[in-house]
Amino acid sequence: MKNWTTTLDKITEQSFLLFGTLSEEQLNWKPDVKTWSIGQNLEHLIVVNETYYSVFKSLKQGTYKTPFISKIGFMVSFFGKTVLNAVKPDRKKKMKTFPIWEPGDGKVNTGILERFEKHQKELKQQMEGVKEFVAKGTIISSPANRNIVYTLETAFDIIVSHEQRHIEQAKEVFELLRNKTHIQH
Repeated sequence: MKNWTTTLDKITEQSFLLFGTLSEEQLNWKPDVKTWSIGQNLEHLIVVNETYYSVFKSLKQGTYKTPFISKIGFMVSFFGKTVLNAVKPDRKKKMKTFPIWEPGDGKVNTGILERFEKHQKELKQQMEGVKEFVAKGTIISSPANRNIVYTLETAFDIIVSHEQRHIEQAKEVFELLRNKTHIQH
């Protein structure tokens, strides 16, 4: 497998280093109503990644059915590249998430980092459990829309790139918070 699991480990480690000492209030702080808090960014990653688990499970059970569009090779490539480019960490393009992936409006507690760490371990196990399908070039649908198809390998790239994107977003919020409250780090 590519270095997906190594990158996920680095993301987890970075999250603890940057946000591990923040209070509940700091984890929930938002510079404005349109920006997600650090906690919401972490919550969003958990929610999005877990929607892939049923796909992985049905792949292992041999019951996964892709839509007809998956038989059109250029569409698989097009959607894969499009989604991957949309979730790049550089965040040059603003993107609205699908409603099923919106973080909750409620406040997260300081246990979000432990939940995120536990989630990251589970995500790595889930990915490891379907790596044979990566080698086969298996095509899946996005959990948010059955007609958006890409290879499982691209899905893993999307998951990792998406995490990097939201950690960057959380770091931007952290910097704004730090400048506002003079947090030492």
